[in-house]
Amino acid sequence: MTTDTKTPRYYPAEDIKRPRKKHVLVKQNPTKIRSSITPGTVVIILAGRFRGKRVVCLKSLDSGLLLVSGPYKINGVPLRRVNQVYVIATSTKVDVSGVDVKSFDDAYFARSKDEKKGEEEEFFADDTPKPAVVSDQRKKDQKVVDDALLKTISAVDMLEGYLAASFTLNSKDKPHLMKF
Repeated sequence: MTTDTKTPRYYPAEDIKRPRKKHVLVKQNPTKIRSSITPGTVVIILAGRFRGKRVVCLKSLDSGLLLVSGPYKINGVPLRRVNQVYVIATSTKVDVSGVDVKSFDDAYFARSKDEKKGEEEEFFADDTPKPAVVSDQRKKDQKVVDDALLKTISAVDMLEGYLAASFTLNSKDKPHLMKF
């Protein structure tokens, strides 16, 4: 009984580096905005700090997020980006043709890259949170947008009170049967 081939003394490891497949960068399609959400639609924010607030949708940004504003003077919601998943569109519309929102894009809302502390310094740093500082440019932009929105909102009867009121549900409310 002879064997033709000897068993090898060396077995290759399982982690031999093989050339990786080249990843092809696929261009993402732009996000499709719901047909019920158009510029000027009053939407209800469902999550986050401003949940339950009724705000005016100003435009959809390139990232697929919606640019909304309270206006700040009425319900305290500043210019901000909101994902369309977290809003309910209502049948109420506001004329936003007089509001200039061309200057607002995703870069406008990007956070500034501050100097990072070392891990050790960060660990021993004071735990008190720093208050958010709103830049003067943001305040000016908010005022310009609010002034234009307030003109059209004040022209419509009871719209200011509607935007100021927050949206709530009771235990017996059936949202799937409601018309917004």
